[in-house]
Amino acid sequence: MISQEELHQHSLWPMRLNKFIAYAGICSRRKAEELVKKGSITVNDEIVTQPFIEVLETDIVKYKGDIINISKNYYYLLLNKPKNFISTASDEKNRKSILDLIQESKTERLYPVGRLDRNTTGLILITNDGHFAQKLAHPKNNITKIYRVILDKDVAAGDLEKFQNGGQLDDGFFKPDVVNFVDSNSTKELHIEIHSGKNRIVRRYFEHFGYTVIKLDREYYAGLTKKGLSRGRYRRLTANEIRNLMHLGK
Repeated sequence: MISQEELHQHSLWPMRLNKFIAYAGICSRRKAEELVKKGSITVNDEIVTQPFIEVLETDIVKYKGDIINISKNYYYLLLNKPKNFISTASDEKNRKSILDLIQESKTERLYPVGRLDRNTTGLILITNDGHFAQKLAHPKNNITKIYRVILDKDVAAGDLEKFQNGGQLDDGFFKPDVVNFVDSNSTKELHIEIHSGKNRIVRRYFEHFGYTVIKLDREYYAGLTKKGLSRGRYRRLTANEIRNLMHLGK
């Protein structure tokens, strides 16, 4: 664990209320705006409905009657996600969550940085540092991600070049950084490197060309790999790894 003082050299205060709620791990900034407008948040025991008012470190902010805080002790965890686990903190269908695998989640309000769908395996970060999570999730930071993909059929002649050139999806044109076969022994198995954080982008991309992704595994995320991390296991990031992630986009 690394202290707030070590990682956040500049003062965060005063801070907009919606940002404070997000940094405290309650929800995203957009959803925080909705909570405030609905009157679900109090500041110093008074209901506020303006999400952009500024709060100080000494103010008492409550949600559903409980005091919320930005944690003084931050956790930065890297999990090798197994299949059939969702990457959200709660689920109305009571499906298994990646947080069930994290011992620290029993005492800390932890949440994933981004998401992997239920059937996708591989690297995902988990933290209680909202500032860190918001930073990594922001598109401007161009986080590099590499996935290992197994398709439902052999790649037809000429289609690898099509994969490399990009395609027009429902939500816009998408072009991966790199697409290549993992090795010469299989034309169903590829590596794809991307920066996009759009929902299900890898699966949708191959579907665009008439292929179904059978297996999808994220092997690389922002300089982090699965080395020494078996499926279903997690570890704390080193101080150096955290600092490198904090400096992305600078």
